[in-house]
Amino acid sequence: MKVKTKSKKVNKAWLNDHVNDTYVKLALKEGYRARAAYKLKEIDETLGLIRPGDLVVDLGSAPGAWSQYLRRRLSPDGAAVGELNGSIIALDILPMAPVEGVHFIQGDFRENEVAAQLEAALQGRHADVVVSDMAPNLSGIESSDAARVQHLIELAVEFAQNHMKPQGALVVKVFHGSGYSQIVKMFKETFKVVKPIKPKSSRDKSSETFLVGRGLIHGV
Repeated sequence: MKVKTKSKKVNKAWLNDHVNDTYVKLALKEGYRARAAYKLKEIDETLGLIRPGDLVVDLGSAPGAWSQYLRRRLSPDGAAVGELNGSIIALDILPMAPVEGVHFIQGDFRENEVAAQLEAALQGRHADVVVSDMAPNLSGIESSDAARVQHLIELAVEFAQNHMKPQGALVVKVFHGSGYSQIVKMFKETFKVVKPIKPKSSRDKSSETFLVGRGLIHGV
């Protein structure tokens, strides 16, 4: 019974924080599916990643908040619908409700068949920016979780090496803790400029941060 009560208290506290969260309120007001949109917005505005006419690939896109931000960012007037100056390809293992102008592929990024669909959608083009909010289901076992996170980031880096312009940028979600230094090392071996950034909209208690790599050392 004690465990249940504690769990209820934790859930209630989380719900209270969530409902009163500035970015949750802002997302509702501005029509974003999740507060995560503001993480990418801040990263983009801080580093000037996305430009009109860009081809952007959004890995781990569901529920679609990053794709929504990208869609507005590439709109000549910042609109959620209408003209689009650029291309967005999104991919996730989970379903995602359509975002106007976004080409969505549902499937597991690790499967060859899904990777082939993504390659076909690129039509021989190379991405200007690749963003990845991919994260595995965490088990709570630190070493196992770190290995899963690192594997997904390695896949995103490999994708960028094969399908991104030499001067392009890759944004990935990482977690401080076991495996973080190895991921930073891999980024420094792959990109000319590496910058860690923790957006204000990232919850204070979260170990989540983002790594941005710009300019491939060995570009395609």
